[in-house]
Amino acid sequence: MKKIVVFASGSGTNAENIIKHFASNETVTVVAVFTNNANAKVIDRAINNNIPVEVFSKTELIEGKILHKLTLIQPDLIVLAGFLLKFPESITAAYNHKIINIHPALLPKYGGKGMYGMNVHKAIVDNKEKETGITIHYVNEHYDEGGVVFQKKIVLTGSESAEEVAEKIHELEQECFPLVIEKLITNNA
Repeated sequence: MKKIVVFASGSGTNAENIIKHFASNETVTVVAVFTNNANAKVIDRAINNNIPVEVFSKTELIEGKILHKLTLIQPDLIVLAGFLLKFPESITAAYNHKIINIHPALLPKYGGKGMYGMNVHKAIVDNKEKETGITIHYVNEHYDEGGVVFQKKIVLTGSESAEEVAEKIHELEQECFPLVIEKLITNNA
């Protein structure tokens, strides 16, 4: 059985979508959800789907406690689904090309520190972009700079609000993320 660990910091809709996608899979399973936010809705979503949850601090991430826990689990793939902290180099080195993230824009545009969620969508609308999309990429020691695994574009009319762009991007994430994960873990992990 191939194992996925999901990291999330917020509501967890992508995490739950991934959990449900693999719930009946006979060769791949989500074995844990890790979060740095004790009040994150992802905790309830994971518990409701019988997935163990690990709540941790930024200090525990940086000082190696999370790397130790991952070593015990031995995941085939680590998936960042709305996880807002930067992974330390100790983890990215230990799991080179085994950590992926989803970004709500077409990287390299609108990536980097502070570029997440509505910050990205507002910037796209403010800059009157004609298209946007999602990028699923490998995670390295820099924000949003790992190799691109998958991108999908949508065309913008120019009349969308940041909230409307966010809805379109969320639909793309829900549709594509589990399928890309499945293809990656089946072919590479």
